[in-house]
Amino acid sequence: MIGYIKGKILSVNEDVALILTSGGVGYEAICSGSALSALSGKTEGELYTYLQVREDGMTLFGFSSADEKNMFLQLISVSGVGPRMGVAVLSAMNVGDIAAAIATSDVKRLSSVKGLGKKTAERIILELREKVSAIDNGSAQGGAPAPEVTAGDEDAVVALMTLGFTRAESVKAIASAKSKGAKSVEDIIMLALKGM
Repeated sequence: MIGYIKGKILSVNEDVALILTSGGVGYEAICSGSALSALSGKTEGELYTYLQVREDGMTLFGFSSADEKNMFLQLISVSGVGPRMGVAVLSAMNVGDIAAAIATSDVKRLSSVKGLGKKTAERIILELREKVSAIDNGSAQGGAPAPEVTAGDEDAVVALMTLGFTRAESVKAIASAKSKGAKSVEDIIMLALKGM
């Protein structure tokens, strides 16, 4: 499987980035919006990739980071979400926004992606809610587990995530606020925001 490509960029357009590796092979990849933005105007670049193999051919999908590729893999694990839809979601929203929408069950935000219906958005939330939380917690502090969140803190976590922070950032800020003596949800949120 082709998991990563670094090389010379032959062309970039709205749907495809072509990269020529040092071996003289040109790879055509369907890229997320952030990958296309990162490569646009450059002569060299890199992509984290996913190779889809089907009876009628192979398609390479490209991403700007390992986190973006991991979110793509989570999305396509959901029944009814194919690779092209996964790229469409990642082109419409960044990884943090997708994680926040899943964690807060924001069906409206997810279904605003062109081609993604309400039922599919609900399925994404249902199937990925715990997985996305685990990924977010595991990536905090370079792989160290994030501080524990009690059931009472979950409201504060959701409030911070709706403001655009990741779950890991929110949990860390809440733990810090509680260590400074904050007790009520309002106090925890205020202190957490000051510390971010």
